[in-house]
Amino acid sequence: MSRVGKRPIPVPKGVELTFKGNEVIAKGPKGTISRSFHPDMQFNLEEGVLTVTRPTDNKMHRSLHGLTRALTANMVQGVSEGFQKVLDIVGVGYRVQLAGEKIILQVGYSHSVEVSAPPGITLQVEGTNKIIVSGIDRELVGELAAKIRAVRPPDHYKGKGIRYSGEYVRLKAGKSGKVGARK
Repeated sequence: MSRVGKRPIPVPKGVELTFKGNEVIAKGPKGTISRSFHPDMQFNLEEGVLTVTRPTDNKMHRSLHGLTRALTANMVQGVSEGFQKVLDIVGVGYRVQLAGEKIILQVGYSHSVEVSAPPGITLQVEGTNKIIVSGIDRELVGELAAKIRAVRPPDHYKGKGIRYSGEYVRLKAGKSGKVGARK
């Protein structure tokens, strides 16, 4: 039995779940999100606890069981609390500024890079070197944060670039060939 799939999902107060065939619609204080799942997966909502069950033990149903439960739990958490990723910009002269719905990155290129957020995702800037990506869809938040990080990933020699908050960047030593060489 799937360890992830059989865990119940507590549904907090203020979150309303609606099932239409194989589509699940979650509505909460942060917004509404919907997603279609495989028609074989079954949902049971009893007394504020949602469980996902599978019809058989064949390989396909076992693999879909944990996936369906995890995606549904992310929907419930997204509409109740939301998700956010924090990115730090490290480097002399590297900075970010908010311009309406998009951010403008100046990270060592000859030009500035503009990144705009898809609908449902908000971008915030703290100071000149911190970006906060937040929204109710975990996939979109993570995808946009990865897209911003990919503009200038952390350099492993100097540590400059855009990194997730709390990410450890292991610095390399660099060249050391001429230090003790003789002619």
